[in-house]
Amino acid sequence: MSIQGITEQDIANYLANTPGFFERHAELLASIQIMSPHGQRAVSLQERQMEMLREKHKGLEQRIVEMIRHGQENVAIADKLHKWTRAIMLTQNPGDLPDVLVRELKHQFMIPQAAIRVWGAAEAFSMLGFAKPVSDDARSFASSLSLPYCGVNAGFEAASWLEDPRSVASMALIPLHHGGAAEAFGLLVLASPDPTRYSADMGTEFLVRIGEIASAGLARLLPVV
Repeated sequence: MSIQGITEQDIANYLANTPGFFERHAELLASIQIMSPHGQRAVSLQERQMEMLREKHKGLEQRIVEMIRHGQENVAIADKLHKWTRAIMLTQNPGDLPDVLVRELKHQFMIPQAAIRVWGAAEAFSMLGFAKPVSDDARSFASSLSLPYCGVNAGFEAASWLEDPRSVASMALIPLHHGGAAEAFGLLVLASPDPTRYSADMGTEFLVRIGEIASAGLARLLPVV
């Protein structure tokens, strides 16, 4: 829109650069009317400003609610992680560690199925369930994981360690490492009938922490060098 060479942008620039205009012409503020976004009706400038403020405040309230919800979820997760870690630390008999680790992990995080294998354990633990034989392929696969695997069961040997492998729709495979060694000394497997529980696009930061704590706890099973 242009009136005798003056455009709307010229008017907007003039008002923006002349803050005293509406002080000198206060009556204009009361007479200016614009369309309300909430229906085909004209409202005063003051009323429109109030509507904009209410919308802004509503958006801020929603963001605050989301922040509170995420904060509560983080606290709940931290509490569960604390309880799981504490259970590992309070286990006196090293041979009980894998069972305690898996049982408490399932309980605290509502995991339908979980299992563990440790192939680097000391000879004293060779007859226990977690030390059952594991193929060279499974060991190599565990050592090749730089991050936990999340996704469908692609015929992994680790699925056979679970109570009901046929019900598994998604799984997470977490390698166990000790002292910064590249070669894994074990593998922790989590599984669910829900195909979205462990998806390929999910973040693995928390699973990495699970692996680090599990590795530190299970280090008591390794031979003393």
